[in-house]
Amino acid sequence: MTFDLSGKTALITGSSRGIGLSIANGLAEAGARIVLNGINTTRLAETQASLANKFGAARVESRAFDVVDEEQVNAAVASIESDIGPIDIVVNNAGVQHREPLLDVSLEAWRRVVDINLTSAFVVGRAVARGMVDRGHGKVVNICSVQTELARQTIGPYTAAKGALRNLTRAMTAEWAPSGLQINGLAPGYIHTEMTQKLVDDPAFNEWILGRTPAHRWGTVEDLVGPAVFLASEASDYVNGQVLFVDGGMTVVV
Repeated sequence: MTFDLSGKTALITGSSRGIGLSIANGLAEAGARIVLNGINTTRLAETQASLANKFGAARVESRAFDVVDEEQVNAAVASIESDIGPIDIVVNNAGVQHREPLLDVSLEAWRRVVDINLTSAFVVGRAVARGMVDRGHGKVVNICSVQTELARQTIGPYTAAKGALRNLTRAMTAEWAPSGLQINGLAPGYIHTEMTQKLVDDPAFNEWILGRTPAHRWGTVEDLVGPAVFLASEASDYVNGQVLFVDGGMTVVV
């Protein structure tokens, strides 16, 4: 029963596809009412319809908003809590990648990656946490990465953002845990999604991943569901400020 999310409302950013969609599906399977988010309104509507068909329309909502626009975020959070109910769980999943050597990355590209991967967790997390602090409970799950711990060529902005997201998680814990919140990070390894398909299809890179990962395989979006449910549920009530790596062992070997 400690993993049961029945009666809980969860907002998952960047959840119209990929990792965010899988986590949203998993939280719904655990009993939560879910609120999907994205900026592609067509895809968001299609995803909502698909999950509503599976779980029932009453348990699947959506809000289209830009996760780095504070005005839009505040309006969306107010709308959710007014129309649906208090947000018990927020998963800060929205992210973007940019592959280019640091010597060539434009400042515009740098800011875009840092904003979407890091600043959005601050903007959305804070907007939701205000209500959680008042109510004395809540779960904040920040989606980190193996790049929270490691670095690789050509993805410097992403690595910097995900590293900083771990310390944002710690800062949130320092300030909000005394009010009854649990704030943790979930760090996927190399996950096979449509966004990483080109890497999977690259024979040299694919072989590097298989050799570098003790589990000797790519992760799947389903591998993240159990850990996400754990961090969103009562099972993690005394877990705070941690980053749970789900990476097949990549970050513990050389």
